[in-house]
Amino acid sequence: MKKTKAALLFDLFITFFKIGAFTIGGGLAMLPIIEREIVDKKKYISKEEIVDAFAVSQSLPGVIAINSGIYIGYRIAGIAGAVVTAFGVILPSFIIILAIAILFTTVSGNVYVNKALTGVKAGVAGVITVTVFRLGKSVIKDVFALVLAVLAFVLTTWLGVSIVIIIAAGALAGYLYYHIRRMRHHDTD
Repeated sequence: MKKTKAALLFDLFITFFKIGAFTIGGGLAMLPIIEREIVDKKKYISKEEIVDAFAVSQSLPGVIAINSGIYIGYRIAGIAGAVVTAFGVILPSFIIILAIAILFTTVSGNVYVNKALTGVKAGVAGVITVTVFRLGKSVIKDVFALVLAVLAFVLTTWLGVSIVIIIAAGALAGYLYYHIRRMRHHDTD
């Protein structure tokens, strides 16, 4: 049985609200959950479409979770879908931050809260590491891409080079490398 537009929009809102509420660690930590909910459980879009959604979302300025929500919502239900998914993924963070701001003076410096946050941060680091590994496997297909990834890591980690410069230089290097390869291949024909 096909859902009505209102039922579909409500389901998208609830789905992205839950994703936003129960994913600690930000956008990268949300990607596997978005994929599981939207592709595997609800079958709203295919695996290929979710990869495209993540690729587009990563290449745009802004938070990847919101960008992904907007893209996926639009793909499934048009502009209304984009609005409800964006609102759904943003609202939990807004509510939690508001509650923390109100309660901050009470819990600030509490040893139990500090220990709990230490555990949360360690878990988030693990989830992000898994996401980076998965994305790396799908992006690094040859030696050139591996060299660029390692170089970008070194430049940002140890030399403090701006991410904007890294991305622009990577785009230029990729373009030049593949353009030169194509020209050489064309000349040998």
